[in-house]
Amino acid sequence: MATGTISFGLVAISVRLYSTTVTGARIGMNWINPATGSRVKMKHWDPTTEELVERENLVKGYEFAKGQFVIFSEEELEEIIFKATHSIDIKEFVPLEQVDPIHFDKAYYLGSNTGGERPYQLLAKVMREKQRAAIAMYAARGKNYLVLLRPFQDGLMMQQLRYANEIRAFEDIEIGEADIDKAELALAEQIVDQISNDNFEPEQYRDTARERLEEIIAKKIEGQEITAAPEEETEGQIIDLMEALKSSLAESADEKPARKAARRKSSTAKKTTKAKAKAKAK
Repeated sequence: MATGTISFGLVAISVRLYSTTVTGARIGMNWINPATGSRVKMKHWDPTTEELVERENLVKGYEFAKGQFVIFSEEELEEIIFKATHSIDIKEFVPLEQVDPIHFDKAYYLGSNTGGERPYQLLAKVMREKQRAAIAMYAARGKNYLVLLRPFQDGLMMQQLRYANEIRAFEDIEIGEADIDKAELALAEQIVDQISNDNFEPEQYRDTARERLEEIIAKKIEGQEITAAPEEETEGQIIDLMEALKSSLAESADEKPARKAARRKSSTAKKTTKAKAKAKAK
């Protein structure tokens, strides 16, 4: 996506930024005029004059009061926009667990650039051994981003962070009060223990909504009639908390063997794929 330079002290490491997401992983829809089959385009309409305004005639403004704006010229915007230095300036190293995931925004892979392999590997290694992440500032695309560099597998990842003023205080949230019974707590702990796993395996989870949409799209393309997906019947709600916990405990006990089997199948499939890849390489 871009190139940059990690800098701290007198050290400068040339890196490349890569997207962590797969293009086309999400299915997007467009607005279509059914009379022509054409995709419609967005137009800028002025409700005061009831006329369309061409994009080149638009300027940017900030609404400081209802219906009142201050206008900025291109020259003024250039003055306040951060210059894209693409320098990733490390400010401090902190334990990763001290940065709550609520601050996490977009993530990018960091790869070494030509000539930067050795210092890149050195920084990644020392951060892994020290179990530290780096807080840095990154000026790009007209903004000054707060970012976090963290070890990831054999290299580094850059996590864009939200500033403190962008996060709503949890104290604003109503959570209520309740007295927790010891017996309820003990049952809840058993449920957690039964369905606990020491590793997160994202491969065992599927986006069933996307799969259903892909199936429908394929049928539409083939001209087939679309039928509604069957609705799952929901059982009556259990009001008594102890009964709910006991039911959950029994249900999780039944599901655990199936979950283990699924993980074994996933692990076997991955090992088979790796073995085939090695054999092919040879």
